[in-house]
Amino acid sequence: MKKQFNRMRQLANQTVGRAEKTEVLSEDLLQVEKRLDLVKQVTHSTHKKLTACLQGQQGTDMEKRSKKLPLTILAQCMVEGAAVLGDDSLLGKMLKLCGETEEKLAQELIQFEFQIERDVVEPLYVLAEVDIPNIQKQRKHLAKLVLDMDSSCSCSFIFFK
Repeated sequence: MKKQFNRMRQLANQTVGRAEKTEVLSEDLLQVEKRLDLVKQVTHSTHKKLTACLQGQQGTDMEKRSKKLPLTILAQCMVEGAAVLGDDSLLGKMLKLCGETEEKLAQELIQFEFQIERDVVEPLYVLAEVDIPNIQKQRKHLAKLVLDMDSSCSCSFIFFK
């Protein structure tokens, strides 16, 4: 309550003591600030959708991702089936070859997702959840400081009048 009263008093002093208040941001910077809100929304939704597209478990090491990946499970099933049938059967040879190929595809997918997470997902998260909120926080702090400056100037103006 006391904070609100002080803020209202500052606003009153500002409007009584001076005809104009100091402009915190120029028109160009106001446009940039509006754009910043849009960038935050877009980066947040893109991060969310991109994370949902990843098949491996996010944030785990390559081996843990590999064990949970459906391609790896399929590859393992094919290799096991080939072992049961043996190398002398055509189906056994085909399953072994397909299983090895699926395992290679799974490893490529894991490496690709790991790079996407490192190079795209994490920077998007930092931008949306750390950098932009810090910019907005600093902007609010600047507005408060300008208001304080205007109030102190108007008080000085009234005092010395």
